[in-house]
Amino acid sequence: MDRRDFLRSLALTGAAAVAACRDPPRALPPGDLLGPSFASAHRLPAQGFPPPSETRRVALAIVGGGVGGLAAGWRLARAGFADFLIVELEDTPGGNSRAGRNEISAYPWGAHYLPLPTSEAGAVRELLAELGVLHGDPHAVQPTYDENYLCATPQERLYRHGRWQEGLLPIAADAHERAEYQRFAELIDGYRHRRDRRGRRAFALPMEKSSRDADLIALDRLSMRDWLHSQGFVSPQLHWYVNHACCDDYGTGSAAVSAWAGIHYFACRDGQASNASSDIVLTAPQGNAWLVDGMLRSIGQRVGERLLTGALAFRVAGGETPGKEPLIVDLWLASEQRTLRLLAGQVIWAAPVFLLAHVLAGRAALRAAARRYTYAPWLVANLSLARFPDDRLGAARSWDNVLYAGQGLGYVDATHQRMRVAPGRTVLTYYRSFAELTPEEGRLLLREASREFWAEQILSELELPHANLRQVVTRLDVYRHGHAMCRPLPGLIWGGERARFAADGARLRFAHADVSGFSLFEEAHYRGVLAAERSFRSLGVASASLLD
Repeated sequence: MDRRDFLRSLALTGAAAVAACRDPPRALPPGDLLGPSFASAHRLPAQGFPPPSETRRVALAIVGGGVGGLAAGWRLARAGFADFLIVELEDTPGGNSRAGRNEISAYPWGAHYLPLPTSEAGAVRELLAELGVLHGDPHAVQPTYDENYLCATPQERLYRHGRWQEGLLPIAADAHERAEYQRFAELIDGYRHRRDRRGRRAFALPMEKSSRDADLIALDRLSMRDWLHSQGFVSPQLHWYVNHACCDDYGTGSAAVSAWAGIHYFACRDGQASNASSDIVLTAPQGNAWLVDGMLRSIGQRVGERLLTGALAFRVAGGETPGKEPLIVDLWLASEQRTLRLLAGQVIWAAPVFLLAHVLAGRAALRAAARRYTYAPWLVANLSLARFPDDRLGAARSWDNVLYAGQGLGYVDATHQRMRVAPGRTVLTYYRSFAELTPEEGRLLLREASREFWAEQILSELELPHANLRQVVTRLDVYRHGHAMCRPLPGLIWGGERARFAADGARLRFAHADVSGFSLFEEAHYRGVLAAERSFRSLGVASASLLD
């Protein structure tokens, strides 16, 4: 099937067919179609950039201003080291934790919550303490968290069979299904409490601190769906629930996600707090952008401006042999139409790993390992509402709202934390993965489909629980993530390719969540802090580790 036929088939089975049945078609709210810098990034395979017009020297270059790169900069700044530069392709840093804002509220363009960090995520707890969200000792068994960031209840609900229910696990149809639910919960609880001979948890967050027991590692060799079947789970509702979880965190369904990654989703999240249960998450109207803003403030307060945006790293060379010759990082500055060359003593690569196949000079084994990664596309839309739409019967409106039969993953309410008795204007952030398509098909659809296509599809879906939605929507903006997150397919997490990026390098290190094999804030933050601390000896920095 060629591109035109593929898009036509999607249109015939999707929102366009629904829209065609309406007479007359209803007007759509205004909005923008947004996304990362496609034009610059798509130049990488062909290269063809001009020679550098300027050369700068820096002790440490950090390529990528997402959470991993900012975490590395935050850790360096915290240790009092100033001679580094973070370079970022986009105009604003933050990666998948960027946000927008309008006259109603701030809202996320990606990640929108942080689970209560476990004791293994010590660096994340240190950051939260610095930001004033964690009170007291960040290493306490049960820290206290700022009530303004603890997600207000009700936290989750599910729309199914014409009404809302509390929680996301569908209500069991009968006693047999309830028994399956109970057995699944008991299995997960067993993994949650399991420790190996070294005291490591079976599934830790960050994943680097997880057990290496052989039976656990073996879970990475089959899919989550196959693991469910191997355990005798046949409930369609349970399979839907697990598939939703995999799509939500990994952009990929349970049929393709590694069983290790699928179980990790459920078994790793048991952070504790003195003033909240372990299933409560930390959130804000702008999603995880408040964490990005906090790291940026810390970097700026200590070392001044250390961020260059609008810079595409298209070549990283050198540093393969012993010696003190600098590594070369060539940057394309699109707004200035010129190339800037950095000569760096050390480099931390904190951009997605797959780009290394096009950027890295030499190092054939690393470039081959980078090609092993595949990425899930993702769509986020923000709907500005004059007031909250009429609701169906059942559970009260919640922060996270999921449709059982929806094409998307549901929506979160940006103003939920305000706890208003009479809901007024708000912004709903809608998420969609494309697990039903191949990643290439999903990216093609994102690239070719119009904002109007997406607006009609989203509104048609959300009209199921909110019949008057179109009457209250004042704006609908769409953001496309072509390579939103790496896909933890079987064999990636505990395979040799990923291990190459997790290993310490002499002068080139890696600090993206991809190094862990899946995209979570805690993983990106850990990798950034670890890369910075591994660089301390060469940089002459004396500082106790935050990761012990």
